[in-house]
Amino acid sequence: MPKVTRDDVARLAETSTAVVSYVVNNGPRPVAPATRQRVLVAIEQLGYRPNRMAKAMASGRTDLIGLIVPDARQPFFAEMAHAVERVASEREKMLLVGNSDYRAEREVHYLRAFLDMQVSGLILISQGPSEHAAAEIQAREGQVVLLHRHPQEIGGTTVVTDDVGGARLATRHLLDHGHERIACVGGPEKTLVSGDPVADHVVGWRQAMQEAGLPTHGLLFHTPYTRYHAYRVGLELLRDASRPPAVFCATDDQAIGLLRAARDLRIDVPGQVAVVGFDDVKEAALTDPPLTTVASDRVAMARAAMDAVQDSAQVKHTQNERQRRFPCQLVARASCGCV
Repeated sequence: MPKVTRDDVARLAETSTAVVSYVVNNGPRPVAPATRQRVLVAIEQLGYRPNRMAKAMASGRTDLIGLIVPDARQPFFAEMAHAVERVASEREKMLLVGNSDYRAEREVHYLRAFLDMQVSGLILISQGPSEHAAAEIQAREGQVVLLHRHPQEIGGTTVVTDDVGGARLATRHLLDHGHERIACVGGPEKTLVSGDPVADHVVGWRQAMQEAGLPTHGLLFHTPYTRYHAYRVGLELLRDASRPPAVFCATDDQAIGLLRAARDLRIDVPGQVAVVGFDDVKEAALTDPPLTTVASDRVAMARAAMDAVQDSAQVKHTQNERQRRFPCQLVARASCGCV
C-alpha cells in the first residue's frame, strides 16, 4: 500500500501543501476554520502521519526529550521518570531515558548522545556531574535542566525539593513523639557534599536536633542508598541494646531495609523503635507497618522541568527564575507511632 503524502491530503482537502503544513504544525501562519476542518477530515480519511524526521531536519529540533537518571531500578527515580514521561506525553513529546549507573563516563555519554540527536531539551538527574559533564551542560546552556539535585559547581536551570526543610519536618515530628535520641541513616560519606539531596537530608536532621538542644554525635550512620545496604546497617544498629528509640532515614529505600532488619530481629516498630523515611515512594504505604515519610509533588516538578526545557530557547530567565524549589509535606503513617 503506497504511503500517504502531504500532497494526497492537499488534493482531497482542495488546498495547498503549505496549508496542510500549517495545520499539521499549528503555524506559522493562521488557517481559516473551514479550511482547517477540511484538512483535518482529509488527514483522518487518508490515515496520514507526518514524517517526524523530516520535520526535525527542517526545524533543527526534534520532538524528543532526553532524561538521564542515576538508576531507574530505584523506586524514586522510576517514579520521577514516569512523572516526566506523563508530562511529555501530554505535550506530544517522546521521552528518551538513559541510566548513568552513578558513573561519570556513562552520564557524559548520554549527555552527548541525546544532545547530538537534537533533542528539544534534556532533563538531568545527576549524583554529581564530572568535569566533562559540567562542561557539556555549560556549553549547551538553556538546553539542560537539572532535576532533583543542584550541584553547586555548575549553574543552569534547576528544579528541586526543599530537602533540608523536609528533613527538619520529619525530625521534628519524631521529636514531637517524645524521642530525644534520633539516629540518622544517611548516604555514603563521599556523597555528603552541598547540593546532594541525601546530604541535605542529613543537614536538615542535624539542624532540627540542634534547634532542640540535642546532640547528634554517634547517631549518624553511613550507607549506600539501597534497601539492601540499609538492611545490613540496620542489623548492626538495632541489635545493639543501646539503640536509639527513633531513626530518620534519608530515603524510603533505606527505611524499607531498616524495617526488614527490625522484623528479622523481632523488634517492634514503632513500639521499640520509630522509623521515618523520605521520598514517599508508592511502596511506602505497603510496608509493615506503613512507613511515615516526606513527600514532594513529583508531577509538579516534572511539569516545571518540562516548562524550563521548552521555555529556555526563547526566554532568558533571571537567577531566581532559573531555580524552582518545591515544598515538602509529612505523610504520617504507623511506623512513627501515628495511627
